[in-house]
Amino acid sequence: MAKIDELRTNPEQLAEAWRNTLPRTMNSSDRCEVFPDEADAKALRVTIHSAGHQAYTFDFKVTYVDSREVLVELIDVEKDQVAVDERTDMMQQLILDYKRHLHECAQALQQLTHA
Repeated sequence: MAKIDELRTNPEQLAEAWRNTLPRTMNSSDRCEVFPDEADAKALRVTIHSAGHQAYTFDFKVTYVDSREVLVELIDVEKDQVAVDERTDMMQQLILDYKRHLHECAQALQQLTHA
């Protein structure tokens, strides 16, 4: 029988670990918030507040596919609580950068998530 490689970490404990680790993988001037996804025990909701005068807010859903791999989905980008077009080149570059930081955080937490 094959061993199923799935996430077995308590959602609140996982969110706390992300809150402690993610700031170290991001730009020091950006801020982040991490919460368990109430609808999905294998997912987290991450909000990144970009630094600078743009004041963009990026909402991501980070879902654990298994104990090591995450799927990062952009949910929304807002400026002053108004949705903005995330298809521009500048936005796409920022989104890719933040996705990379989220993957780095997941890698840094593998000893916690990988049984």
